[in-house]
Amino acid sequence: MESELQKGYLHPITAMIRDIITIFGELGFTVGEGPELETEQYNFDALNVPAQHPSRDMQDTFWLKPKSAGSLLRTHTTSVTARELTAFTGAPIRKIFPGKVFRNEATDATHEAQFYQLDAVYVDRDVSLAHLKGTLDYFFKKLLGNDIEIRFRPSYFPFTEPSIEVDIKFKGKWLEVMGGGMLHPQVMQVAGIDHKAWRGFAFGGGIDRLVMIKHGIDDVRLLYNGDLRLVNQF
Repeated sequence: MESELQKGYLHPITAMIRDIITIFGELGFTVGEGPELETEQYNFDALNVPAQHPSRDMQDTFWLKPKSAGSLLRTHTTSVTARELTAFTGAPIRKIFPGKVFRNEATDATHEAQFYQLDAVYVDRDVSLAHLKGTLDYFFKKLLGNDIEIRFRPSYFPFTEPSIEVDIKFKGKWLEVMGGGMLHPQVMQVAGIDHKAWRGFAFGGGIDRLVMIKHGIDDVRLLYNGDLRLVNQF
């Protein structure tokens, strides 16, 4: 597959998003979107994030005043997954959600206050962790090459159970690129889906970090400083 970036006129993030859409399209995933200005309900409550969870604190979330109104800049595109589950009509769901997210944190070579994230959800009658692993294995090898080293390890997320982290070998070290797992029964129940009849998986990770890995970019801030030399060098 020829990368959009190779055509020489797209920003690396835009090119990566288009490549991601193409690869997941081969697996039957369609693209969905949701608002960047989100509610506490979809960003936290519907995803089984406890009321006292640290991610709700001001150091992680950009809340709009007054905070009591429950409006915020979404911290993950998993909020779109929550919206999609709430709109469940009884037909299988297979969607990806690429988009911009915001977190109130200090910037450095691998962190930005705004960045692009990919989330995905798959709900059907017979879905297992093996389907999740196979999907991600196909995606990463198609995107980064068959020789890429991928590691799956146990983890924790409030909206999935069991949960996994996905690492990729980058410059001799393991770099975390994605998290996911089977949809938590509580998340399914809140969305009004019978978790005994339906099962699903979800995953999410930073698109910026995939751009850095694919093109050997050492500092994520280079993607946002407006320097055309970053685009023109490809």
